[in-house]
Amino acid sequence: MITYFEKQLEEISHSIHSLDLEVFHQLLNESVDTLREGHKIIVSGLGKNVPICDKFVGSMVSMGLDAYFLHTNSAVHGDMGLVKNGDLVIILTKSGETSESIYLTGLLKERRINLWLLTFVSESTLTREIPKHIVLDLVHEGDMWNIMPNNSTTMNLIVLQGLAMMIAKEMNLDIGQFKRNHPGGHIGEVLKHA
Repeated sequence: MITYFEKQLEEISHSIHSLDLEVFHQLLNESVDTLREGHKIIVSGLGKNVPICDKFVGSMVSMGLDAYFLHTNSAVHGDMGLVKNGDLVIILTKSGETSESIYLTGLLKERRINLWLLTFVSESTLTREIPKHIVLDLVHEGDMWNIMPNNSTTMNLIVLQGLAMMIAKEMNLDIGQFKRNHPGGHIGEVLKHA
């Protein structure tokens, strides 16, 4: 069993080291600028990326930063009203060929927003449609068939959580802002003395 975990750590390490830091810092800087200008960060995905998007939004909101989740499917049924001029939208799709994501991208490009893509395939419909993209290299998903969204969703989580933490650092957030949003639970108890 330990061998399995060690193998996945190798896969994740390889994928992390494939991250283009220059492009990531561009996304970071544009995210910070978006928030400072009074706009919001929106993440959009479907399937197994939904809880990944939720985690990013939860982290951002807990620090008092404006972030929202736009489900790729329900977006076209009225939820696109969430997207306002000046917002930054990140679309998550492993292949860059998901039909729902392609359709949503076409609609978002009609709006005055900053559109980004987080994906794992360098040559795809969406890398051509969305010039600003982060492409991670993933050798194996870690399941028996190399098809389940396993390591790819883990990588999306790592990248988005890293983005959230670095946004907070760049914006010089202090513990007081986090404390204000956590009056309850164990964190609330710990922060009473902070």
